[in-house]
Amino acid sequence: MRSLRTWGPGLLLVSPSILLIGFFVYGLIGWSVNISTTNSNSRFERVAGAAQDAHIGFSNYSTLFGSPDFILSLKHLGILAAVYIVGSMFFGMLWALLLEKGVRAEGLFRSVYLFPMAVSMFASGVVWNWLLNSDTGKTATGLNQLFDMVGLGFLKSHWWVSSPTWGIAAIAMPAIWQLSGYIMALFLAGFRGIPGDLREAARIDGASEFQLYRHVLFPQLSPIALSALIILGHMSLKMFDIIMAISGEKNVYTSVPMVTMWTLTGQQDFARAAAVAIILLVLVALLVVPYLVHNSRQEKNA
Repeated sequence: MRSLRTWGPGLLLVSPSILLIGFFVYGLIGWSVNISTTNSNSRFERVAGAAQDAHIGFSNYSTLFGSPDFILSLKHLGILAAVYIVGSMFFGMLWALLLEKGVRAEGLFRSVYLFPMAVSMFASGVVWNWLLNSDTGKTATGLNQLFDMVGLGFLKSHWWVSSPTWGIAAIAMPAIWQLSGYIMALFLAGFRGIPGDLREAARIDGASEFQLYRHVLFPQLSPIALSALIILGHMSLKMFDIIMAISGEKNVYTSVPMVTMWTLTGQQDFARAAAVAIILLVLVALLVVPYLVHNSRQEKNA
């Protein structure tokens, strides 16, 4: 009875959250897994002899992985994620270093760097659709027109339609512009949280400025860098609205699994759309679960 009085009120307090999360998160994940193993496809040929909604095992997954278009979308996703993560980490760290060294009007620069994060991905995608106009001739607009005006015509590009494989890398540019300010804020907070005594002790020991950052400051930022990698990684896997705003739905140059899932849903191919969703869930879990395990072990050892 005493134990019930001890943990009962707390359980009662969190029980609505547990029920809501259990249904709307894990319940719907289970429902999606179930749908992905059925024959719930309306505009595609169903498995011979199987009725609609009949369970057909992992046939939808094997169909996806046997499709050259889906494999290409996975390659696009890998290229997009790599360029996006590296670019956001590089510019985020660079801006954090510049602000950490001390500049005038730091508040203004912080606001300028963080402003893109306040803009919706779709709205920025509409603007970048114009900036990344693929026309390189006299009617070029956006960045290509700017390069012409400043005498840098050799930099003109067809951007995301330049290559069926590597053109997707251009889509990472607006995403980097959007999120690198957030990464800057993370690293800048990390720099400001390092005690000044560590810097002074390193300088007294004769460390140069490069050695100070290399051996003292940067190691202190490793937990922040890991968190930033996880955030950017799972965001890159879910990137959808900015791609749709720039290139549209049915474009082989910028196809990624999220767009494939949208297309299949529009075609009422719910089973394969659910299968794509589960594949993305597994990819996200491969990023997030090791991170959670790592944090849990660190907390236990602390």
